[in-house]
Amino acid sequence: MLRTAHASLSRFLLAPLLATFMLLVLTPFNGVEAHSTPQQEFSFSFGKHYLALGDSLAFGFQPDGDFIDGYADYFARAHAVTRQGIMSYANEGCPGETTSTLINGECPHPEMRKYPYQGSQLAAALDYINNWGPVSVVTLSIGANDLLPKINPATCMIDEAGFTASLKTLDTNLTTVILPQLSRALKKSHGKLLVTNAYNPFQNICPQSNAYIKVFNEHLSHDVRGYGKLVDVYSAFGGVRTPNSHLCNLTWMCASSPDIHPNDKGYKLIADLLAKEY
Repeated sequence: MLRTAHASLSRFLLAPLLATFMLLVLTPFNGVEAHSTPQQEFSFSFGKHYLALGDSLAFGFQPDGDFIDGYADYFARAHAVTRQGIMSYANEGCPGETTSTLINGECPHPEMRKYPYQGSQLAAALDYINNWGPVSVVTLSIGANDLLPKINPATCMIDEAGFTASLKTLDTNLTTVILPQLSRALKKSHGKLLVTNAYNPFQNICPQSNAYIKVFNEHLSHDVRGYGKLVDVYSAFGGVRTPNSHLCNLTWMCASSPDIHPNDKGYKLIADLLAKEY
């Protein structure tokens, strides 16, 4: 999800973990085929497809090395056994992705991608939607890496000028490139675009940061209008309440080595929120 806490992420970019990771991410789970090649995709072209896009939140990062229980994984598994069944699922999320790198490429951690592709995530997403079968739903978590680096959790200092500039970049990237292109591509299959907003991992340690996350989410809500549906993760993770006990229950922020990402419970909750909109 976020570049600010990638000191914690970098501890896990070790060869043994990556080797295990590569074995896990290309292994199909019950009911849904996890794809890595066009040949596999075309064999399921008659079914419904789910595409997960975004940053490490979409990827499903957890600091304990569990990368297969993210919200996209829970969502896909849950819908594999319903009348809205998903026949295949591809996760193109890349840890550290911003709205700019999603468009232009150069994600900071391409070695961690579950789904192999060349170039930008947006180009890969459009290729998937247009060529690899009818996509019934796309989920997108993006923007946190644009803005959270402007909040220093060690000092609680906020780079207001940087935050404002990054917010403008985020709005431009979303409303002129990312959302219009995804929405247009999904029209052929009548697919849905679900965009998550952001919880504030720094809420308890830097309460003043909450006002900035609220502004971020207001911009997301405005940007998504007309292109897709905003999924309110912020409120589900406790909203404006401070102190916010949900952060201990749903993220790794209260662990011995704090990390901003959701835990299993947090990812499952996000999946449930998405399911209500699908």
